[in-house]
Amino acid sequence: MRRTGTTRRGALTATGAIAMGAVLAGCGDGADESGGRKGSAPADARTASDSASAVRAETSLRKKAAGVSASLLGQYENVLAAHPATSAGLTPLRDAVRAHVQALAPGGGASLEFVRTRPAGSPPEAVKALAAGERRASAAHTAALLDAPPELARLLASVAAAASAHSYLLTELAKETKA
Repeated sequence: MRRTGTTRRGALTATGAIAMGAVLAGCGDGADESGGRKGSAPADARTASDSASAVRAETSLRKKAAGVSASLLGQYENVLAAHPATSAGLTPLRDAVRAHVQALAPGGGASLEFVRTRPAGSPPEAVKALAAGERRASAAHTAALLDAPPELARLLASVAAAASAHSYLLTELAKETKA
């Protein structure tokens, strides 16, 4: 009668294969990006200019993403001003969007300037328009992930996911909102 399942021999073989893979993945040819010259002045200058351009690119991405969220925050403010009856459902979402603007803004703070306009239509239509705005914001933040450095990409992914969740909640709220 043969035993089925994992044996000690199989487990040791698998562990050895994983360890060998890790060792081989860590091995390199020893050459670095500066053409084999460690600590050379041209390589250091190139690294400094690359770093400065990366900071400028991240700042630009942050400004753009914060602008998208600030525009959405303006929509929330407009709907809340025009339809105060929706405040119970919209206030927590608006506060989350305000936190997103502050987190995305370069330097951790942003001026919250937006245009106050009267949203068209009844409260359910205004809430549906907010849901559409959240979907656009989610798409914009998701598209920005391609060019973002890792830390900003994680933040953008989180904000995009929150915008998608807000969109769902707003769609459901629009169904429950009375005209």
